[in-house]
Amino acid sequence: MHTPTPDPRRWIVLAILSGSLLLISMDTTILNVAFPSLVGDLQPGAVQQLWIIDVYALALSGLLVTAGALGDRWGRKRLLMAGFGIFSAASLMAVFATEAWHLIAARALLGIGGAAIMPATVSILRTVFTDAKERAFALAVWAAVFGGGMAFGPVVGGLLVQDYG
Repeated sequence: MHTPTPDPRRWIVLAILSGSLLLISMDTTILNVAFPSLVGDLQPGAVQQLWIIDVYALALSGLLVTAGALGDRWGRKRLLMAGFGIFSAASLMAVFATEAWHLIAARALLGIGGAAIMPATVSILRTVFTDAKERAFALAVWAAVFGGGMAFGPVVGGLLVQDYG
């Protein structure tokens, strides 16, 4: 019995999916440094400040299971691409936010897009990496990128505030 040769593009898939996850995890912590500057610019009230900080994680974590089930029914690649679209549009909304509620809405959409992307990345990795050792390595890279992105978020936030206010 001949086992099929794994597709060499699987490592490119891992890089793309890991890069996607890096953005999602960075967005979880990027406001830690940028928040005082945002408060100075947008002048949100106390409740709005809480929503700006918390709405991303709330939407992301609250929709992960639903998004995973939707990916099973609708298609993982389709859900991943929809997540990319939502995340990209929401990122532009956040950049051009002129009022606190604009930023809150953008961060909520970022969480929705992230929730669509995260389960799709894991599911696609499990499909692309058929060898158990390679799959374990790919999932380890996936997890390490997520953790690294959370640590890297405040650094990127600080650089953005320093350079662009």
